[in-house]
Amino acid sequence: MIDAAPATDSAQGPDDGPSPAFGYLDVDADTARRASRVYWDGAAAEYQAEHGEFLGDSDFCWSPEGLRESDLHLLGDVAGRTVLEVGCGGAQCSRWLHGQGARVVGFDLSSGQLAQARTYAARTGIDVPLVQADAVALPFADGSVDIACSAFGAVPFVADSGALMREVARVLRPGGRWVFSTTHPFVWCLPDDPDENGLRVYHSYFDRRAYTEHDEQGQAIYTETHRTIGDRVREIVAAGLILHDIIEPEWPEGLEQTWGQWGPRRGEYVPSTSIFVASRPPAG
Repeated sequence: MIDAAPATDSAQGPDDGPSPAFGYLDVDADTARRASRVYWDGAAAEYQAEHGEFLGDSDFCWSPEGLRESDLHLLGDVAGRTVLEVGCGGAQCSRWLHGQGARVVGFDLSSGQLAQARTYAARTGIDVPLVQADAVALPFADGSVDIACSAFGAVPFVADSGALMREVARVLRPGGRWVFSTTHPFVWCLPDDPDENGLRVYHSYFDRRAYTEHDEQGQAIYTETHRTIGDRVREIVAAGLILHDIIEPEWPEGLEQTWGQWGPRRGEYVPSTSIFVASRPPAG
């Protein structure tokens, strides 16, 4: 979520000028897809400019807490493996995986994000295959991928994340691993504020409607969907995957940098990120 919105169906922004309406609405797949493309095409350059230094040009950062794959090794040995980055954004993770010897493909719905990825490729000299695709309709063959991963990409932005889980399960080879990070579900209850103001429960954890911003014509320009921890577990299991772990990182000592709703003060009390580690069952 971008800004703290009241727990109502919709609400107007400040009176001092035009502002998108925002609130909690049921959205369908087409609405979520169109809104995500519009938002990220427009915001990609600003997003990468703001967070690029923290993410690194060629590094695998799982979360605003600064968790790195080089430390966690959640994907295992990637050398020689075919790896798919789901919702790759600027493809920082894909370039890092390439450096570890993986055969990696990054995909994203947003042409704006993929343009940023190409800019990074030119700057670093590390070029990885990039595909523009929808996460719930992957243009990849059954059983063609050893590992799939996503650092805050796609999962919170599709209307039907269960369908995303099924698509990932389809393209994974038997024994293949699927690891993704996303906003921790409890954050749905809290305002988007990293300090004490962000510790006030103001919205129901059980409201599955999407947080939505839309323009004055009523067109959605941003959507983010919510699932509880139980919902996520059921989606993963229903896709035929094995859930191995759910990581709820504590805010690391010494990290004072804030990132939107993430920050050291709120991070002392509640997790803002959840990382799910799953795999497709082995053959036989």
